[in-house]
Amino acid sequence: MFSPSIAIIGRSQDTVNYEKAMQLIGASPFTTLDPEQCADCSGLLLPGGGDITPAFFGQNNHGSRQIDTELDIIQLQALDFFIKRHRPVLGICKGMQIINVHFGGSICQHIKNATSHQWKGKDQFHYVYHIGCSRTDFFYQLYGSSAFVNSAHHQAVDTLGKGLLPICQASDGTIEALAHAVHPVFAVQWHPERMPDKGGMELLSYFLELCTG
Repeated sequence: MFSPSIAIIGRSQDTVNYEKAMQLIGASPFTTLDPEQCADCSGLLLPGGGDITPAFFGQNNHGSRQIDTELDIIQLQALDFFIKRHRPVLGICKGMQIINVHFGGSICQHIKNATSHQWKGKDQFHYVYHIGCSRTDFFYQLYGSSAFVNSAHHQAVDTLGKGLLPICQASDGTIEALAHAVHPVFAVQWHPERMPDKGGMELLSYFLELCTG
């Protein structure tokens, strides 16, 4: 059986959960810091992590933490590679923000309701709600009008990048998922790899279907 190779751009000590989740759905994960090694991969997964270097979206540091500029550059390069080849991309947490920045969007470096979203020794959980009337996007196909998701972030998408559509939001208006209008690129602010029995595997399997389609 064909097992799609999924590139995970990150440091191997931080991507174990993503690799295990990919293996559970029948994919072959490949973690690397070299975008050139991804040339033959079917899809790209941009994982969670620290905060993006604020200069990449035209700001000074106003609360960003655990910045890894080298990794930011590598992830943006890999994303550009896959977009130009129209291959599927899934962004998770920081990965969603990387996608937004790539398309010219900005990040709120510390959201007002951070205490309800950020890591507190463990994931927090809350509902997210589908935006708009379209029933063709990935969120509605998988979850309908709402879903109960985990949360471990203190930043969020602010201004949306060009071509990106908001897909769902938290009750406080925080954008929790987005998708590109043309490219097979989508992202979520939560961590599906950490909630396999609560809809996480369905989301990852959807991504895998895009990679094999």
